[in-house]
Amino acid sequence: MTGASSGIGYEYARVLAEKGFNLLIVSNEAAIEDKAAILRKDFPKIDVLALVRDLGKQESALELHNWCKENEVEVEMLVNNAGVYHDRDFLADSEGFNSLILNLHVYTPAMLAYYFGQDMAARGKGYIINMSSVTSKFGIQRMATYSSTKGFLQMFSRSLHVELRGKGVNVCCVRPGAVATTLYNLKPGAIKAGLFFGYIITPEKLARKGVRAVLRGRAQLTPGLSTKLLDGGVALIPTCVLRLIRKWNIF
Repeated sequence: MTGASSGIGYEYARVLAEKGFNLLIVSNEAAIEDKAAILRKDFPKIDVLALVRDLGKQESALELHNWCKENEVEVEMLVNNAGVYHDRDFLADSEGFNSLILNLHVYTPAMLAYYFGQDMAARGKGYIINMSSVTSKFGIQRMATYSSTKGFLQMFSRSLHVELRGKGVNVCCVRPGAVATTLYNLKPGAIKAGLFFGYIITPEKLARKGVRAVLRGRAQLTPGLSTKLLDGGVALIPTCVLRLIRKWNIF
């Protein structure tokens, strides 16, 4: 479970703990230790391991897999959830951030799926959840890296689903719209309104839907009617209209 110190990742941990899964939760934040303590208290019958790891480095996937081998930790379900977001033009962002998002959304999840997927295929059973986004089809301003890396996860997951299903491993891509977390820097009023009208989903509800989907063998989950409508609508906007939106500073 990556990116498990808060938000969606932490809720995935709670949902899986309820189902009796032992947990290995990973984050680059020291708060992961505090979250592990809470999980141990709330779910005393399961084992909870916490690791502080920077998954934005290319060597991190191999290092994490090696750690699991050395400590005899068998991963039955891999949840690739760690992510970052900036509402900023590609050229206006830093070299460091652009490298980070490419590693965190593309290289690390792909290689984690590679290493742990081999173990799962050898055992004949396993599950992989890749957290994409409804923005995976949004070629719009200020989302050049975010939407394109989420698009990679969507296509990557579909291919892996086909390749690994016959080996007993199910790969599911989860594509939420807006989620009530701190990642997008939404104002409290906007979150409250979004939850009321149904175009924002809580992390807990999303995690439950994601786990249910992968356990049922689904290849993809796009939760919520409004998210599905947004998914289709934005993709139909012509590039010329996007240029006008940019020129007139509408968005």
